[in-house]
Amino acid sequence: MSKMIPAFVVLVGLLSGEASAQITQTQRPVETINLSGPRVGVTFLSDTTRTKLLEEKKIDVGFAISQFGWQMEKRFLSSPSGFTGVTEFVALFGGIDQGVVLPSFNWLVGARTASGVEFAAGPNITPAGLAVVVAGGMTFQTGNLNIPVNVAFVPSKNGARVSMLVGFNGRNRP
Repeated sequence: MSKMIPAFVVLVGLLSGEASAQITQTQRPVETINLSGPRVGVTFLSDTTRTKLLEEKKIDVGFAISQFGWQMEKRFLSSPSGFTGVTEFVALFGGIDQGVVLPSFNWLVGARTASGVEFAAGPNITPAGLAVVVAGGMTFQTGNLNIPVNVAFVPSKNGARVSMLVGFNGRNRP
């Protein structure tokens, strides 16, 4: 009986190898696409957020601050209908127009439809504290150029923030 177990394992291994060869011939591997690029925009700060920044960090800014940064994005898990999963890391520097630098780091996981409608959520880290960011928008395409337009909402105990960002990227394959 103990001699049959190794033979059974070898047989199963050979059969599964043939089955996996059939699967790889009929299905394409998942293709990741790099959709990284610059972002610019504006963030509107609640009075609560502005007060926290002033009292705790000695940072005095108006209700609207500029945003400049970079979004690193990868598309993955494409479906035949064009629905894809995306993961994004967005690093922004806000308030430069007012002589301050307010860094913002965001990691989002979401999805995009074939028509370019997108939504995502994830953690947000700023001098105002930790929070969750929820974003949505639309990516417009012209040739190989993508133009994403997004709105992000960051509710937190330290006050809400709303950002509007626009950018561009090309469809670069790794």
